[in-house]
Amino acid sequence: MRLPRRPRGPRGRKALAALISTAVAAPVLLSAAPADARTADGPARQHQKAERLARQLERDASAKGAYRHLKALQRIADANGGNRAAGTAGHEASAAYVHRLLKQAGYRVSYQWFDVWQAKTLTEKLSVVSPDARDLQVKAAEFSPSTPKSGLRAALALARVDKDSGCAADDYQGTSFTGRIALVKRGGCTFAEKQKAAAAAGAVGTIIYNNVAGGVAKPSFGSPADGKVPTAGISQADGEALAAAAAKGEVRVALDIQQQHIKRRTPNVIAETRGGDPRHVVALGSHLDSVPEGPGINDNGSGSAGLLEVALKLADRTRRSGQQPTNKVRFAWWSGEELGLLGSEHYVAQLSGAEREKIALYLNFDMIASPNPAQLVYDGDDSDHKGSGPGPKGSAEIEKLINGYLDRKGTPHEGTDFDGRSDYGPFIATGIPAGGTFTGAEGIKSPEQAAKFGGKAGAPYDPNYHAKGDNLSNLDLKAFDTNIDVIAHAVGIYAHDLSSLGGGARG
Repeated sequence: MRLPRRPRGPRGRKALAALISTAVAAPVLLSAAPADARTADGPARQHQKAERLARQLERDASAKGAYRHLKALQRIADANGGNRAAGTAGHEASAAYVHRLLKQAGYRVSYQWFDVWQAKTLTEKLSVVSPDARDLQVKAAEFSPSTPKSGLRAALALARVDKDSGCAADDYQGTSFTGRIALVKRGGCTFAEKQKAAAAAGAVGTIIYNNVAGGVAKPSFGSPADGKVPTAGISQADGEALAAAAAKGEVRVALDIQQQHIKRRTPNVIAETRGGDPRHVVALGSHLDSVPEGPGINDNGSGSAGLLEVALKLADRTRRSGQQPTNKVRFAWWSGEELGLLGSEHYVAQLSGAEREKIALYLNFDMIASPNPAQLVYDGDDSDHKGSGPGPKGSAEIEKLINGYLDRKGTPHEGTDFDGRSDYGPFIATGIPAGGTFTGAEGIKSPEQAAKFGGKAGAPYDPNYHAKGDNLSNLDLKAFDTNIDVIAHAVGIYAHDLSSLGGGARG
C-alpha cells in the first residue's frame, strides 16, 4: 500500500499500459443477462431490499469473524519466510486460502495469472563524501539499475521543487545535471517518471526524498524495464538538509546499489456472484500481497480479510434467503500492488470497452486497521481541495454514501485524496467511479486528528508500515470493525440499488 502517485489522463494510461504484463488472462465469464429486476420491482422496492440486506450484512460481518482470516494469513507468512509478497509461495498460499473459501461459499471463482518481477537488493548505501562525511539511511528503488561494483560518486544537482517536482524536463533546467546525481522531491508523478526525466537531463543517478515527515521514501518502478539510472529514496529531513547544503555549495555523495531482478508468475483472485445482472457490476477489491519485509497483516491483510468476511456473509445470506442480488457483485484480491498496482492494472487492461462499461463502480479497501488510525474516506468530489481532482462521475456519490453511513453511526471521519497510490488508480484512469476507506499508512497523525480520532499525535498512523512488525499485534480492532461495517453497508446497498449514484450510474 501507499505507492507513488500515479498520473491520470492520457499520460497515466500510457504509464499503466507500459507496466502491465504481456500475459493476458481470459476475462471472467459472465452469465447471460437476465431481465432487469429493478424494472420489475420498482425503485421503492429495490431500495427496501438494499436497506434490508445492508442491515443484515452489518450484523453478520464483524472484526471477530474477519480476525480468523488474519490469523490464517499470519500463519502462512510464518511458514513462508515471514512474508506474502507477490510471486512467492506465501502469496500463492494466501490466494489459495481465499480461493478455497469463496469456492466453498458458492461463488464463481477464478485465478488470473500474470507476470511480475521481483527485486532482491544486495547492497543499498548512501554516504555524504563532502563537505561533511556521514552515512544516510537509504532504500534502493525497486528495480533500480545497479551502480558499478565500486559504487557511484558524484556531485548533487537539485531538481526544481514545485507541485510536481522533477516530473518534467523543465524541472532540470538552469543547472547542469550531466554526470551528477539528481536530488528530487517525491510527489506529482511516479518514481519511474522522475528518474527517467533526471536521466534524460544527463543525471547518472537519482535520489528521491520523501514529501512527508517520518519514514524513508521507498521508490518502485514496476519492472526492470522502467529503471534508467540507479535510484534510491531517503527521508524528508535528510533530503531537505542535502538540498540546503547543495544550494550553498557543492555536495558530493557516494551511492552503492546492487540488485538482482527475477521474473515470477502470480495470481489475482476474482470471485463473483452467480446471480445478479451482469450488465450492472458492483466491483470491490483489496490487495492480498505484502511487501517482502513483513507479513503485511494490516497492509493489506486487513482489507483482504474484511472483504472476505463480507463476501462470505453475502453468500450465506443469499443461500438462506434464496434471493440473488439484483446486480452482479464481483470481489477481487489483487496481487502485485506493492510492485506498482500490477494486479489491478492487469485486470483493467484486459477488459474490453464493453466489459468496463458494465462496471458501475469500484470500492477499494487498503489498510483498514492501522494501530494509530484515522477514519479516512476517499474524496470523490474533491471537496477537500487537496492533491488530485475529483474522481470520475459517480465518485462523489460513493463518498456521500460512506460519509452518510458513518455520520449515522456517530463515527468521525475526514477525506483523503485520490493520490493514485492504491488499486482504485487503474479504475479511475478508465473512468470508473471509485471510493472506499483507509486508516493511514506512514503519514503522521496531526494534533487535530488525534483530538478527533484518538491515538497519538506526531506519530505515524502505522509505525510498522512495510516492516517486519506488521503482524497480528499491529492492529486497531475497533477501526477494523468500523470499516468492515462500511464494506457490509456498501455491498448491501449496491447489490440491489445503484440509484444513489445518480447520473454517475453506469451500465
